[in-house]
Amino acid sequence: MPTLRQLFLANNAQTTDFPLLLEFERAEGVYMFDKQGKPFIDLISGIGVSNLGHSHPYVINAVKEQLDKYMHLMVYGEYVQTPQVCYAEKLISILPENLQSVYFTNSGSEAVEGALKLAKRFTGRQQIIAFHHSYHGSTNGALSVMGNEEFKQAYRPLLPGVNFIRFNQMADLDQINNQTACVIIETVQGEAGIQVPDLAYMQALRKRCDETGALLILDEIQAAFGRTGKLFAFEHFGIVPDILLLAKAMGGGMPLGAFIASHQIMSVLKDNPILGHITTFGGHPVCCSAGLAALEVLINENLITTVAEKEALFKKLLVHPQIKGIRGKGLMLAVEFESFDLNKKIIDHCIVNGVITDWFLHCSNAMRIAPPLIISPAQIEQACGVILDAVNQCS
Repeated sequence: MPTLRQLFLANNAQTTDFPLLLEFERAEGVYMFDKQGKPFIDLISGIGVSNLGHSHPYVINAVKEQLDKYMHLMVYGEYVQTPQVCYAEKLISILPENLQSVYFTNSGSEAVEGALKLAKRFTGRQQIIAFHHSYHGSTNGALSVMGNEEFKQAYRPLLPGVNFIRFNQMADLDQINNQTACVIIETVQGEAGIQVPDLAYMQALRKRCDETGALLILDEIQAAFGRTGKLFAFEHFGIVPDILLLAKAMGGGMPLGAFIASHQIMSVLKDNPILGHITTFGGHPVCCSAGLAALEVLINENLITTVAEKEALFKKLLVHPQIKGIRGKGLMLAVEFESFDLNKKIIDHCIVNGVITDWFLHCSNAMRIAPPLIISPAQIEQACGVILDAVNQCS
């Protein structure tokens, strides 16, 4: 009989020639357990997904309750489905007043696609401004606004009319003009190695969009739901987007995304043509139930108030001559090393010793630190001990 690994390699589409091939039996809290019962600290939360950790009982119960009622009923937008209505209502209650209308999708990439269509349809313009080293997903439109040619050159032609400017550079804001439909930007750049913009820059960007009539799309697919120490990362900068993109932690471990705008902006999807954007499984009732439950836990247990202290503890502990620096916001951190080769050796050593981490697509010499927000100080100390031992062993 073939093993699961052999079947995985034979039958599942591969994304690299060197998958990790880790095989986990169960997951709980900050830990994942292999078939031998060995625990691994999940220091990347499935890339920003498991903000409450794995298998949170409140989320699991919400999923089970919804399963007993119904699963898929109809394509999004036609039926009044309680989980969608309740989750949208909760989101609107905690967002600024101009973010009034939630369009649920299956993923972050699909939220990007919907937002780009919405901005072009609302403004009647075609030009899109994106950023060097940005990451917004792998579908055709999302790839078009990715700021790394290496990852997109094999798939051209992509969307026309996309211009790239430098992140956090005031001088480039002049390229936003009255032909610009939208500016799409990660509030905190993720795959660039956690790049945090200046307050003055973000406020100037908001002002420039207002002056030119361009819509500001903030991609918080990685950064929202407490990851940076605020419920939404834009709260750090005193600005509000015209369109907000959410996914990853939004579903509490289930696949879910959304783009959110005002009623005025979102209304253009209803006519000329009707059904201007369609999704079959977007806002799946089980996913919305899980997401709402996760958001309720996040707020009711005040988990976000602990994020800054945990950020400080990581920065205090991860000190070593081989560590060039740690940057980021909250529990969205990048630990920088001299090279990818050294970083990869350290990451591999960490995995062998029970700590899961990885690098960034556009910044391969930096290690990702993005654990579940529930991680305890003792678990942080344990993980940092493994990382520092790996640094010593590999350097």
